[in-house]
Amino acid sequence: MSLPRYKVTMLALSLGLAATFVGCSSNPKKDVVDTGPKSTEQSYFDKAQKALDRGQYSDAAQSLEAIETYYPTGQYTQQAQLDLLYARFQQKDYEAVIALADRFIRLNPQHPNVDYAYYVRGVANMEQNYDGLIRYTSLQQAHRDVSYLKVAYQNFVDFIRRFPSSQYAVDAAQRMKFIGQELAESEMNAARFNLKRKAWLAAVERGQWVMEHFPQTPQVPEALATIAYGYDKLGDKATSQQYVEVLKLNYPHLVKSNGEVDLRAARKDGSWLNRATLGILGREARSQTTAEVSAEQSDNTNTQPGLLNRLSFGLLGNKDHNVESAPANESMYDPQRQ
Repeated sequence: MSLPRYKVTMLALSLGLAATFVGCSSNPKKDVVDTGPKSTEQSYFDKAQKALDRGQYSDAAQSLEAIETYYPTGQYTQQAQLDLLYARFQQKDYEAVIALADRFIRLNPQHPNVDYAYYVRGVANMEQNYDGLIRYTSLQQAHRDVSYLKVAYQNFVDFIRRFPSSQYAVDAAQRMKFIGQELAESEMNAARFNLKRKAWLAAVERGQWVMEHFPQTPQVPEALATIAYGYDKLGDKATSQQYVEVLKLNYPHLVKSNGEVDLRAARKDGSWLNRATLGILGREARSQTTAEVSAEQSDNTNTQPGLLNRLSFGLLGNKDHNVESAPANESMYDPQRQ
């Protein structure tokens, strides 16, 4: 990734500004005048759909934005706004996607496809967390800023609360589950750091947060062990023993024969593959983001993706789903489709 071109000296900047003013005074440029639409709304719309089908997202976005600009109350305006969400997402312009989704939700709260705007907003915030340099580093998720994940989680909570029967609800729920384990892992990473610093109370509080907010995540065994260990170090033997008994009942291998908590075994239980697969598999694997999953599915099929597959960025609507493929000349959002 290239760095921004802002490393200039004040002298160079001054000379550049001077040259600009001289150029402006000696060679004044004419103001660019918008002469209006160059095509009909239908023509812009058809051009955008063809560009989307070909994966030419920049061209599609230009045509869709032209519809918004020149035909703000046209037949395809709202449809173009939703298609623009998809085009901008494919361009990885997540900030724009979030802004566009917020605007659509605000202006069209009763639109039959407004659930898609809520859904995409969450997906975009989720992708924000993985975008940029962190894709190319070995930095684990637990060591990163998880602020976007927290926003995405709340986006999906809001989405499912409003649209429990939406075709995207199942995927949103799975994303919430994944985000939950990511946030829990972030807390446990902080707890491990606190244990190293002998900040016992802080470690206990981190473990308790995981137990309270994400009790179904793979980090729970380590959280319980951390709480028991922390209370023991704080001298609260009674409370520590209560958690030890819970461990004996549910995770007996995490309690040594002498009754002490085996933190090393607890951390092994929470291995990365176990976390990345939500407890299904074992250890040492890198979690996949939405874009990576979409890329894999794109490589594994030569057929035209179905409508739901397209709208969910490759996560839904494959051969296992009863979703018909959209004709090449059909928009993702048919105004007549409910």
